[in-house]
Amino acid sequence: MTQTPAQASGREATIHGKTVVMTGATSGVGEVAAVRLAHMGARLVLIARDRARAERTLAKLDAAASGAAHTVHLADLSRLAEVRRVAAEVAAAATRIDVLVNNAGAMFSRRAVTEDGLERTFALNHMAYLVLTTGLIERLNAPGRIINTASNAHRRGKLDFADLQSARSYRATAVYGTSKLCNILFTRELARRLAAQGITANSFSPGFVATRFGDDAGGLPARLVRIAKLFAGTPEQGAETLVWLATSPEVTAVTGGFFFRGRRGTLAADAQDDALAQRLWAESERIAGDARR
Repeated sequence: MTQTPAQASGREATIHGKTVVMTGATSGVGEVAAVRLAHMGARLVLIARDRARAERTLAKLDAAASGAAHTVHLADLSRLAEVRRVAAEVAAAATRIDVLVNNAGAMFSRRAVTEDGLERTFALNHMAYLVLTTGLIERLNAPGRIINTASNAHRRGKLDFADLQSARSYRATAVYGTSKLCNILFTRELARRLAAQGITANSFSPGFVATRFGDDAGGLPARLVRIAKLFAGTPEQGAETLVWLATSPEVTAVTGGFFFRGRRGTLAADAQDDALAQRLWAESERIAGDARR
């Protein structure tokens, strides 16, 4: 098995007996990370959309660590009512959450709108992070960790508050990049808000790896992704930084950071703008509130 950065450094990684809630863990980087964490003694609580894939992943977790009482909750995270429902279910079932990993995401070749009136990339890749995290935050206790899967693709993103739903212009790679910029800005503002509570929030890029990502995008983006995967890294490589952020004592007190391959990643200027992060948070809260009506 490929070593995580924490293992390679010789520092002890500890997650044994802790509860990890993770989205996007039924394939690719998320599944590899979940299985590794189970091997290390963690109890996994998965939030998944597809029942069959969830059950297959659950079987792998049980094989990695039988008796850990791993569980799965089903939800479509592009629908905010579903995110709230599953957050309430998980919160009711878990007395304590030690690590929350927001990892689910997708890219779509064509613009589509969810039942909440949101462009679905924005809904799934950003709003689900915010609504799920705020729904579970009371179950996270110090020294809890929140890990958000972002991407180096954030450099292709640009926030336009007059067109957050990409109604005027839709290009799949640019919209995806903007959603990943949102992930980083959300993480920065979340870290600021949680600083006094002993809970850390960090984001990371798994790099471009050969997973199911992009398979369902359709059209030209899906064809380009399939070609690019011939030169991509492995899910095992992509999972290393996630596992390190979840377990390493090296990052116990580190918060608000963006990491790539076990070290600080390079951020675009917009991704370092704290005023932009605060504005995005406020606008996202407004959108989430409107979706309740």
